Amino acid sequence: MSGKRKRVVLTIKDKLDIIKKLEDGGSSKQLAVIYGIGETTVRDIRKNKEKIITYASSSDSTSLLAKRKSMKPSMYEELDRAMLEWFNQQRAKGNPVSGPICAKRAEFFFYALGMDGDFNPSAGWLTRFKQRHSIREINIRNERLSGDETAVEDFCNNFRDFIERENLQPEQIYNADETGLFWKCLPSRTSVIKGKCTAPGHKSIEERVTIMCCANATGLHKLKLCVVGKAKKPRSFKSTDTSNLPVSYFSQKGAWMDLSIFRQWFDKIFVPQVREHLRSKGLQEKAVLLLDNSPTHPNENVLRSDDGQIFAKYLPPNVASLIQPSNQGVIAMMKRNYRAGLLQNNLEEGNDLRSFWKKLTLLDALYEIAMAWNLVKPVTISRAWKKILPTIEEKESLDFDEEDISVAAVATILQHTKGLENVTPENIEKWLEVDSTEPGYEVLTDSEIIRRAQGQTDESSENEEEEIELIPEKHINHAAALQWTENLLDYLEQQGDMILPDRLVIRKLRATIRNKQKMTKSS
Repeated sequence: MSGKRKRVVLTIKDKLDIIKKLEDGGSSKQLAVIYGIGETTVRDIRKNKEKIITYASSSDSTSLLAKRKSMKPSMYEELDRAMLEWFNQQRAKGNPVSGPICAKRAEFFFYALGMDGDFNPSAGWLTRFKQRHSIREINIRNERLSGDETAVEDFCNNFRDFIERENLQPEQIYNADETGLFWKCLPSRTSVIKGKCTAPGHKSIEERVTIMCCANATGLHKLKLCVVGKAKKPRSFKSTDTSNLPVSYFSQKGAWMDLSIFRQWFDKIFVPQVREHLRSKGLQEKAVLLLDNSPTHPNENVLRSDDGQIFAKYLPPNVASLIQPSNQGVIAMMKRNYRAGLLQNNLEEGNDLRSFWKKLTLLDALYEIAMAWNLVKPVTISRAWKKILPTIEEKESLDFDEEDISVAAVATILQHTKGLENVTPENIEKWLEVDSTEPGYEVLTDSEIIRRAQGQTDESSENEEEEIELIPEKHINHAAALQWTENLLDYLEQQGDMILPDRLVIRKLRATIRNKQKMTKSS
């Protein structure tokens, strides 16, 4: 008779590793043998997958997750949820989070949540709170964290030592960051207000998406933009396959980045594309993704490839605002390119602002923002890393000067835009910067934190989910597409001012459709 199996207690990190292996096709039986546990335990881990990942994502320390073996809840669960939400927001903003400040906020939330009894936010409570959520450190002093120059120097020195130890080249070092974009906000003769746009016919700006840019330190590898919108299938997408969009599109009821979307993006998009790029360069498939402390960024343990060679590293909260590469003019340049591109399109189509606004769809905006990202030059991105990696070689001087989208350049376009000929430079600048500080994550008020901690959902958000714009998909067969192409060619042939390349593009498209039609008939 075989002896009784020794009881094994897994750490949170072990459970994350098992989840990863299960997602990659590992069997419960094999994993049970490898970790010395029963198959029932493996099945339980699979069943509680989301709970484990959510817990690990909100943790602050990889080393503590490697030690922690349970997700034991607090006796004040609502208070714990409220405090964690508040703490993550403060850390993302770079605000000071000292022991006394934490104690004061905990006391406020305890009574605001209407909890019974007396509550003493003692040092012991604070220690247990940190342990439950694997929080590394809470400052003792009441100092301002955001923009600490001394901390910048310390981090940069440590990071350079790190990349030397890991033998990483700039080609293998990436940064990603989110921002909000008001994609349908147009300038006016009066003013542009964040959240609203006073362009003709535009009452309020519901049209907001979250954009995430990601590129390496050389600027030579720019991943497709990650865009988060409200609707799973917006009306303008029609029968468009989202995999064919010029961006990686996700949906969330508030159009915010969240932990789940970020993890999907990292596993399914970032890791494969980085591997492919490094292979093309003949480099080892190893890379680091530098991130800030946004509440939507999971713990480092979660953001790691199967072999551990592609992983995330976090900027300290007190330096992110000063040195995060994406915030050193990269995102700003992309947004200026986008808005100038919209105006240029309007000018070329000969529309007035009202008709242009009515026709502009989210699909149009996604193509335009993808083009705006493509127009950001590698030198703009590599220059943004200079504070962290001053040894990055500059490109040739001919490529060095980025063509900025200036207020004067936009004013020149507006002079030819009906209804906006007299927009002031001040209002143009406001329009260009309207969402410059718009975060990519949802910022909650104290009242919203309390409602969320109590498990209450925002009714308006639920209603918005029901209002997703869907239309029946229309299948277009090869014959119909070919006929439309023939009609378009006939039209172009009749237009004396159409240039030859335009007609050649349509002819090439016609040939492609004919080949697809032949293949369908022969199969």
